[in-house]
Amino acid sequence: MADQLVENPLNGEYEPLKMYFPDEEVSFIGEDIAEIYDGWRIFFEEATNFKGVGIGVVLVSETGQHYLVSTKLNFPCTNNMAEYEACILGLRFSIDMNIPELMVIGDLDLLVHQVLGEWATKNTKILLRLHCVQDLIKRFTKIKFKHVPRIQNEFVDALATLSSMIQHPDKNFINPILIEILKQPAYCVHV
Repeated sequence: MADQLVENPLNGEYEPLKMYFPDEEVSFIGEDIAEIYDGWRIFFEEATNFKGVGIGVVLVSETGQHYLVSTKLNFPCTNNMAEYEACILGLRFSIDMNIPELMVIGDLDLLVHQVLGEWATKNTKILLRLHCVQDLIKRFTKIKFKHVPRIQNEFVDALATLSSMIQHPDKNFINPILIEILKQPAYCVHV
C-alpha cells in the first residue's frame, strides 16, 4: 500500500490511482493449520471497541466439528490481558470437554512466547494470567502453542467482536481473574 501511494502522489487535481494490484483477491497464502495438525485445536481472540471487550474461542475437533464460546469481560483491561483471558477460557473449555491433547492457536506472538518460556514479563497483571495458563496446561497430556497471522484467526476474531458489541445480561460477563481464582481454585492456584 505504501508503494502504491508513493507511485501516485497527489499533485493538484485528483486523478484515479494507476497501479494494478495483481493479487488483490488473495488475502493470505500460508500453511493450513488443519493440514499440519489433525488433533483438537483451539483458536482464541479478543476484540476491543467503544462498547467493551469481548473474547472468543473456537474449539475444532479431530473431525472438524466446531464448538464456539464467547463472552464479554466485565472489567477494564489491556488487549494483552484480554488475549490471555481468551486463552484461559479456551483451555478451561477444552478441560471441561475432557480433551487430553490440544494445539492452542493465537495471533498474539507475545502470549505464545511467554507461555513457552521464551520471553519474560514483569507486568503483574499479565504474570497472574500467565501463571493461570501454566497451571491449566498441566491438565493436558500433550499441548502445543502456535502463533499464526491474524488473517488465520478471522473466524474467532469475528466471534470476539460480536461479543464485545452485544450488551449481555450481567451474569454472562467474566469477572477479573483474581475473583475467578478465588471462586475456582481447581483451575488456577497462584494468587
